[in-house]
Amino acid sequence: MEKFMHAIQFAAYKHRFQKRKDPDQTPYINHPIGVAHILSNEVGVNDFDILAAALLHDTIEDTQTTFDELQQEFGPRIAGIVAELTDDKNLPKAERKRLQIANADKLSSDAVIVRLADKIYNLRDLNRCTPVGWSAERVKEYFEWSSKIVPQLFGHNTQLDTILKELFLQKNIRFD
Repeated sequence: MEKFMHAIQFAAYKHRFQKRKDPDQTPYINHPIGVAHILSNEVGVNDFDILAAALLHDTIEDTQTTFDELQQEFGPRIAGIVAELTDDKNLPKAERKRLQIANADKLSSDAVIVRLADKIYNLRDLNRCTPVGWSAERVKEYFEWSSKIVPQLFGHNTQLDTILKELFLQKNIRFD
């Protein structure tokens, strides 16, 4: 529990100046807290390392946090999960998106369930409101792109699988 609480504080500090792209400019920290909430409250995950990784999953990618810093603060397991979920921001966006599809099946089981909860949060958020500057077509493209990733991750958690299938069904997006 101590490590989990430290992760909340650490993530809140690291994301303190960031906002979501919704019209209300929601504080960004709501996103990683929401991902951890999905895992703990909807799926029953009680592994504090996985919940801490959910809170920290965007810190390397979106803040000045380094892998070594996470490893020192939280240990190799949590830092490793976060590293698996981190896109290389030095690459063009299209390449990062392609790599998420190509590498989805290479994630550890721990990283898979955080990735699935992250997708659930983002897809629900898109259903709730359209980000500033996004068209309906861009929202649909995000759902379609996600539908190329998540089926590769199915089988690790039945509840997450069911939630995602329902989200895609609501948008009439099919996958094989």
